[in-house]
Amino acid sequence: MRLLLLAVAMVLAACSPKQEAKPRMVWIEVGANFRQYANNRENIFTDCRRLSEMGFTHVVVEVRPTSGNALFRSSIVPPLTEVALWQDGKLKFVPRTADFDYLEAFIEAGHAAGLKVLAGVNMMVGGFLCPAGTIGLLYDRPELRNWGAVDLHKDGTLVNHLDDESTTGGRFMDPVNPAVQEFLLTMLGEVASYDGLDGIVMDRCRFDDYALDAGYTDCAHRAFAAYIGREPERWPVFPEPGHIYLDKKPDALEVAWLTFRCKVIHDFVAKAAEAVGDVPLGVYVGAWFSEYYRSGVNWASPGYNLAKEEPTYRWATSEYQAAGFADLVDFMLLGAYCPADNVHGFSEKSSQGFARLGRKRLCGATPFVSGPDIGNEPGWGKGGREKTIEEIVSVMDREADGFFLFDLCYIRSFDYWDKLRF
Repeated sequence: MRLLLLAVAMVLAACSPKQEAKPRMVWIEVGANFRQYANNRENIFTDCRRLSEMGFTHVVVEVRPTSGNALFRSSIVPPLTEVALWQDGKLKFVPRTADFDYLEAFIEAGHAAGLKVLAGVNMMVGGFLCPAGTIGLLYDRPELRNWGAVDLHKDGTLVNHLDDESTTGGRFMDPVNPAVQEFLLTMLGEVASYDGLDGIVMDRCRFDDYALDAGYTDCAHRAFAAYIGREPERWPVFPEPGHIYLDKKPDALEVAWLTFRCKVIHDFVAKAAEAVGDVPLGVYVGAWFSEYYRSGVNWASPGYNLAKEEPTYRWATSEYQAAGFADLVDFMLLGAYCPADNVHGFSEKSSQGFARLGRKRLCGATPFVSGPDIGNEPGWGKGGREKTIEEIVSVMDREADGFFLFDLCYIRSFDYWDKLRF
């Protein structure tokens, strides 16, 4: 049913008589584009027209960044009033002084330019820490402290993410906590209520960046014990800190823990699909699937035989395979992030390889678009890569269901406006 809905909403081919007409999506991250759009509605209209002229068909406008605050109407999520940006050689909080509805403005501007507008929503985050200070729901409301993620640190202690000053960036929430899930599902319903919205893309729908050292909250302890039917013989399950990757064959308890985390995310995605009603729901994931066990995510089709097809997943059980959520979403964005010169190939080191393997892993369960980060990976940082981008578009038209580019800010900073036409 949801795939039939997607055929209309995503315009993958149904709205055009041309077989080759596939989506060209661009992500619009909040902080990187804050100065351009947060206080200037006219700039939104101007740039949506320019994106349409370039040949883009969809914009994914981020409306909940890693701070967890909102650029949309919400009764539960605090509004985004400032963002930490570099200014005069320092990170400073720059205010949003305008009061227009940011998401509504993009919907109006995008549609006026002939674009589909998708809302990008960061999920399992609720705060942001940087040298300029802190911002976000989890910092503003101390009573929500138990919503924070808990990680195994190098000294062997379990530390709430809110107390962790060793790393900056988004502060993650506990995906297992029922109150966190209820909050996020209500939030998704609020975003889905916008008239004319063409879809929602969930980002960071996963456990936090501590990888295999992440997820050790009291809620997770109780839920994991219920999942395996006994008190776990070890807690943390990976007792030695520093487990970013599996460096050995996991034992039975470790496999159960890896599976449990994926099932938590799988079941949440199923609830999210219900929460948004008829609004098409997508998810952004990194195309490097061979490493995604670290994040507590199996984005493949549940029909994909992991243990047989993937060397990394020889240990995967049928339960882990069943935690694949590709069949629960209407579409997927695969970030094929790699060096600019790695366009062609067959492995997770090239744009083509990422897309080709993505199609294999998804087994037709959902359509997907894929593409590069044109600002942060090696070879992209100085611009002048128009031909490379055009080549990747051609690759994605063959290997994927469309093209995805991160981020609009690099189109501006490298002046690709008049140099790219799709």
